Amino acid sequence: MVPDVRELGEHPAMLPSGAHDRPQPMAFPDSFTTARLQADRLTADHLDELRRMHTDPVVMSHLGGLRAPDQTRAYLDRNLRHWEEHGFGLWIVREIGGGEPIGRALLRTLRLDGVDEVEVGYALYQPYWGRGLATEITGACLTFARQNLRKTTVVAVTSPTNFASQRVLQKSGLVYERDIDHEGSLAALFRVRWI
Repeated sequence: MVPDVRELGEHPAMLPSGAHDRPQPMAFPDSFTTARLQADRLTADHLDELRRMHTDPVVMSHLGGLRAPDQTRAYLDRNLRHWEEHGFGLWIVREIGGGEPIGRALLRTLRLDGVDEVEVGYALYQPYWGRGLATEITGACLTFARQNLRKTTVVAVTSPTNFASQRVLQKSGLVYERDIDHEGSLAALFRVRWI
């Protein structure tokens, strides 16, 4: 079940010229909350947080391994650019009430077999595993993809051996589709479709 997104902020419609006669995607909020989480849009000020995540061997064990400072900078720049170009992207996630970030969540474009897809993803620090938080934030991102982007399908990519992540995706309504080569590594592709 997809959790309700509690606070969405403003949702101004993005209506291109001549397109007022059909439903259009809506803009994404810079921040939102779910029942237990606060998510804030990625900014340049989050570089230190990304460095912390990218040097955590447990978090990065299923995300391609540890990243050097220049790789983290490139990751930040790429994801900031994604927000500028697409109006959605990566959020830094905390528990409601503040404190240090507990991870990240994202919706972003992904070119897959020559087709532009929208990918949902998340990464949480180990102390926050097994509490349903990954499923909660994934559900919120899927709600945005369906309601704000008007998508009928969303994909997720995970390591074939990351069974905990696969369970999160399945609880969120995604099903295994096939194995793929993703950025030079074998990955499992999951997908949700809405009618």
